[in-house]
Amino acid sequence: MKLLKTISAALLGTAVALAAGTSAYAQATTKLRIQTHYAPETTSGKLLTELFENVEKMSNGEIDIEPFYSSSVVKSVETFDAAATGILDCDATGGGYQTGKNPAFQFVGDIMGGYETPAQQLSWLYYGGGREAAQSLYNKYGMQLVGWIVYGQESFASTKRIAGIEDLKDWKFRSPPGMETKIFEKLGATPIVMDFTEIFTALESGIIDGADASNIANNVGLGLYDIAKYANYPGFHSMPSDHLACNKAVWDAMPEHHRAIMETAVSDIALKSALIFEKRNAEAVAKLTAEGVTISQWSPEDLATFRAAAQATWPEFATTPEAKALVESHVAYLKQLGIVKE
Repeated sequence: MKLLKTISAALLGTAVALAAGTSAYAQATTKLRIQTHYAPETTSGKLLTELFENVEKMSNGEIDIEPFYSSSVVKSVETFDAAATGILDCDATGGGYQTGKNPAFQFVGDIMGGYETPAQQLSWLYYGGGREAAQSLYNKYGMQLVGWIVYGQESFASTKRIAGIEDLKDWKFRSPPGMETKIFEKLGATPIVMDFTEIFTALESGIIDGADASNIANNVGLGLYDIAKYANYPGFHSMPSDHLACNKAVWDAMPEHHRAIMETAVSDIALKSALIFEKRNAEAVAKLTAEGVTISQWSPEDLATFRAAAQATWPEFATTPEAKALVESHVAYLKQLGIVKE
């Protein structure tokens, strides 16, 4: 009888411990502060909101995300460092903002003149050896690349005609930092680097003639065509990879299933982003055409001129071992896809 009481007490103690453990486990164990440069009303902002909500649902509330939109904590270009130093936990902007840190970030942010579709670019990351090369770069700066979101080719917004190479002469436009400035300078334009959040005011005041902001649907969401009555579509010059990247120490401390949930959620939104923008961009073009915005499609000759200028600039910008390795990886994969000829 004494033995049965002892066993019963032990079992009861184990049950209580397990119940307590389960209760504690069910509580949020990962809290993430994530900043994006997108406004919540843009398509990309809404997709990120869906990503955050999916993460919380799939984790049964164990992952609690506090989002910050429109670069409301720090400037867009400062988001990466804010996450790396603990002011934030994760960065939902893009690697292209970090080219001043290492030009290698250009080739995980926006290779320019390279891939033609989101699927091609994503296939390099996940199946062309890109993820391993990119992860090494992110880890060097205390960050972990969780995943990419590639929404497709971007279009310009301009207060002046932007129908081909000739129109680039003396065209002042907002450019993100990095290789884009070199490419467009070669083609006669005047790129001006400024924060994403300053574009609307700069267009309105005439500081710039146009802007490389996002794709045509997001540009509509930002209100750029309320001022700029010229655009190009389909886009061609830029297909940036938005990223979700987190402080590596924070990432490493997360339970394995939390990390898996985050990676899965980003992959899901990456697919949805590529699909939804096919529809949103077409809707935006119809809307803008009806409103009198002039939309130009560049000629094959002008597109070839741009692509040649872009590809000639890749090696000029590959000035670090990490950048050279990424360019070599991209070129090898682009040749495999038949986009870059031998």
